[in-house]
Amino acid sequence: MSAKKRIVAAMSGGVDSSVVAALLAEQGHDVVGITLQLYPHDRTPARKGACCAGEDVRDARAVAERIGIPHYVLAYEDRFRADVMEPFAASYARGETPVPCVLCNQTVKFRDLLAVANDLGADALATGHYVQRIDGPNGPELHRAADSSRDQSYFLFTTTREQLARLRFPLGAMRKDETRALAQRFGLPVADKADSQDICFVPDRDYASVVERLHPGAAEPGEIVDLDGRVIGRHGGIIRFTVGQRRGLPGGSAEPLFVVALDSERRRVVAGPRAALGRKAVPLRDVNWLGDTRIPDAGMPVAVRLRSTQIPAPATLFPDHRVVLDTPDTAVAPGQGCVFYDGDRVLGGGWIAREARPMLHAALSDGGVAQR
Repeated sequence: MSAKKRIVAAMSGGVDSSVVAALLAEQGHDVVGITLQLYPHDRTPARKGACCAGEDVRDARAVAERIGIPHYVLAYEDRFRADVMEPFAASYARGETPVPCVLCNQTVKFRDLLAVANDLGADALATGHYVQRIDGPNGPELHRAADSSRDQSYFLFTTTREQLARLRFPLGAMRKDETRALAQRFGLPVADKADSQDICFVPDRDYASVVERLHPGAAEPGEIVDLDGRVIGRHGGIIRFTVGQRRGLPGGSAEPLFVVALDSERRRVVAGPRAALGRKAVPLRDVNWLGDTRIPDAGMPVAVRLRSTQIPAPATLFPDHRVVLDTPDTAVAPGQGCVFYDGDRVLGGGWIAREARPMLHAALSDGGVAQR
């Protein structure tokens, strides 16, 4: 962005977005800082390290004053609840493992903030994500961050081509220590602020209490069954389980048990040995495609991430929105994202869908235990 432009900087109150705003202002751009108020003031999480906590709005305002840019706070509590928190709770209640950070980027952060940028006559929206936007021969491309340990491309797979054309990620080629050094050079009051951790609206990682509050009745007790449909225990709610989990299952079996599937309709947890978790075929829904060519009928070789911390694994992507892994994975959880890569370039992604498997035939015949 060598030419001077009007740019909206999404300022969360953390060090990354603060450095982005300071960098753009130093380069001479007309920067407007925007911070989202995502919680009613009387219910703002007070836990340190929680993204979008009450102190974050104050920190963003202090940074804007320090670098001399206008700053506005948008009251998006209702939007955030409707577009992120309630779908999160509903997904858990269906026996899925949702990724609310993806929904937040897709809705209130990109869809809604880009609309604000348009209203302000801005040329672009800049964020503190560690990801790269590279101009390719067929338009802007989304790439992994230069520092793989900070890469956030998994959480941006729903970004559309139209959005990417107006998005900027100034930190994509930097390391975190470089970002903090810039914060010190700019004299930002958040230079030593800790990074946000976990899901912003889930204090102390107590997912179940949040889901129960947003989706009453989601924590009803039920049965734990084995792969043959035999009842081997009881549980306090399927929202406390996810595929691949060991905690909370009965002991005493010849080998450790893992959660293999969840049946939200019958409130059942299906448990089995680790071998029962292995999956190669991964069905997807709501796929967002950022590639330059159509996916051939014979499939396209890609690398995929099935969770944010995973190293991309080789697979084949088919046009019916199905991925076949070269090597079976034991933690394929419906509700998570599956992101496609060609080297460092993000080709798109989709949400892992539920699918019943033949190995669960006995449990299914006993009442419809559905694979998440």
